[in-house]
Amino acid sequence: MNYFAHGLRFLDRPHFLAGTAIPDLLSAVDRKVRMRSRRVEPFLRDDDPLQREIATGVLQHLHDDRWFHASPVFQQTIAELTALFRMVLDPDMGHRPGFLGHIVTELLLDGLLIDENPRLLDEYYAAIEQVDPHQLERAVNRMARNQTDRLAPLVPRFHQEQFLRDYFEPARLLFRLNQVMRRVKLPELPEELIPSLRDGRAIVAQRTVALLPQQHFTR
Repeated sequence: MNYFAHGLRFLDRPHFLAGTAIPDLLSAVDRKVRMRSRRVEPFLRDDDPLQREIATGVLQHLHDDRWFHASPVFQQTIAELTALFRMVLDPDMGHRPGFLGHIVTELLLDGLLIDENPRLLDEYYAAIEQVDPHQLERAVNRMARNQTDRLAPLVPRFHQEQFLRDYFEPARLLFRLNQVMRRVKLPELPEELIPSLRDGRAIVAQRTVALLPQQHFTR
């Protein structure tokens, strides 16, 4: 799951919502900092209510990901998208269709949810804007084994750039995917992949409900 799928149910709780985004934000800006359940769980009883909300949001993300990655529907979707990408991409050029099948399933799911709920994406970003980036970073540094000073600068950029809006249009999605490819030091993807992204969107669209967890994390 990606940002919007994680946070869609919690638009009325900005700090909880921000907590659901933290693992993905850290993956983008400071991969040495990881959120682990055993380190986060003690903060469910913290004296600071905002720390508790952020911690619960992080645990919601981890709970969702465990469910999502174990889902047979997710595994089947990855397999079908990987097969699509293998018809276009050259493994000799360093492309990794399986890796791409995984992340594109997540991004297409976000794109479909956004396409169905554009007003809720506005609410998502409005909720993120309510959270103090430095407070968010301090909360992370209390819970993480390694410390970061990169999260606070990223949060306003995340709000300003609003790249989630690009996920429902294949050419714009390809642009965002190539940002990911550069970040993980893999070759950029060719424009010839765009028809496969359209076909992948149709596959994910048939399974949107089945790909979403129906339960909230229980404190």
